[in-house]
Amino acid sequence: MNNITDTVKHLIIVNVIMFIGTITIANGAFYDWFALHFPQNATFQAWQIITHMFMHGGFMHIFFNMFALFMFGTAVEQRFGAKKFLFFYISSGLGAAICMIGYYYFTFYSGLDTLTEAGANKAQILQTLNSGMYNTGWQEIMGVADMQQFIGVFNSTMVGASGAIMGVLVAYGMLYPESKLMLIFLPIPIKAKYFIPGIIALDLISAITGQSFFSPSNTAYIAHIGGALTGFLIMWYWKKTQFNKNRWD
Repeated sequence: MNNITDTVKHLIIVNVIMFIGTITIANGAFYDWFALHFPQNATFQAWQIITHMFMHGGFMHIFFNMFALFMFGTAVEQRFGAKKFLFFYISSGLGAAICMIGYYYFTFYSGLDTLTEAGANKAQILQTLNSGMYNTGWQEIMGVADMQQFIGVFNSTMVGASGAIMGVLVAYGMLYPESKLMLIFLPIPIKAKYFIPGIIALDLISAITGQSFFSPSNTAYIAHIGGALTGFLIMWYWKKTQFNKNRWD
C-alpha cells in the first residue's frame, strides 16, 4: 500500500479484521455483537452505533466499500490531514446511522400506533417481538405487508462503511470537482461535480421507489443519503468558517 494514506490504510485494516471476525467467530454471534440493531430490540447495544460501520455482510460488500475508500479517501485525507479526515469519516457514518434509525423509528412506531389504537398493549408487543415471535392477530389489524415491514424493522441490522464513504465521496466531489470518474460497467469519463450528485440521486430514487440500480435490494439507501448529507453539511461549515485551516477557493 505505497500510495495509500495512513488513516485510510488503518481503516481498511480494521474493516478487514472485523470481517474476518464476522465469518470465523462464534457462529454469527460476532455479527450480532457489532452490527447495528433497531434500538427497541433487546440485542441493541450503544457501541453498535460506531462498530456497525466497520462490519460487512459479504466479500463483495467489503471489497467495493474498501475499494471506494482507497480510491477517494486517500485524496481527501491528503487535503484534510489524518485527524480531520478521521473526524469527517466517523461523523458521516454516524449521520448515516442516525438517518436510518430515524426512518426505522418512523416506520416502526407508525405500526405500533396502529396496534395500540386497536387495543393492543405496547409493552406486550415489544415483549413478544423480543422473544422472536409475533401475534397473528396483528395481520388482521395492519395487513400482511405492513405487519411484515413492522416486524422486519424491529429485527433489522445495519452494517457497512457505505454511509461514511458517501460522505467521503461528497468531500471528493467538492474538493476535486473537475476530476473525471467512470463506472466500471460504463467507461465514460464524467466530472466528479456531476458524477457524485448523480450517484446520490440514484440512491434517493431507490429509497423512494424501492428500485435498485447498481446495488443489492437490501441496501440501506436512506443511510447512503444520510452519510452524503452529513458530509455535505460538514464541508459547507468548514468552507464558511475558520475551522477549516486549509480552505479552498
